[in-house]
Amino acid sequence: MHDINPIGIIHSPYKSIEDMPIQPKGASEVTGQVIVDEEYIDGLQDLDGFSHIYLLYSFHKATRTEMHVTPFMDKKTRGVFATRSPLRPNHIGISIVNLVKIEGNKVFVKGIDILDGTPLLDIKPYIEKFDSVQNSSSGWLQASEEEIRTKRSDKRFR
Repeated sequence: MHDINPIGIIHSPYKSIEDMPIQPKGASEVTGQVIVDEEYIDGLQDLDGFSHIYLLYSFHKATRTEMHVTPFMDKKTRGVFATRSPLRPNHIGISIVNLVKIEGNKVFVKGIDILDGTPLLDIKPYIEKFDSVQNSSSGWLQASEEEIRTKRSDKRFR
């Protein structure tokens, strides 16, 4: 197995885990920057043609792993793999953000819900023809768009 090492760092207005949006839907107008390490700058070629990108990152402030968690949008304990909790075995997060522009090794994004200083593991383009799934099911999640947009994090996943 290959080691996974950060390829850059993510900057956002969020300096504390508490009171952050729990998903990009709750941060639709929030801007941030992704600084890609210079050695990977050539990998940004042609990315600017995409409206959205996936950011894969390390939940670097997660200090433990749990197999059962109570998600922000539920009162019932769920298996960690049925949630987006940072307390997963590999502490890997994923967010889809709007790509605003690229300048050198700086990727400017909007709709960011990620803690400032988060290590970036990878960037992938969002491709509607690949990624949009019609007639999908969201399992236990019953929250409305408004509830998702307004819900903020707390200390439960430290």
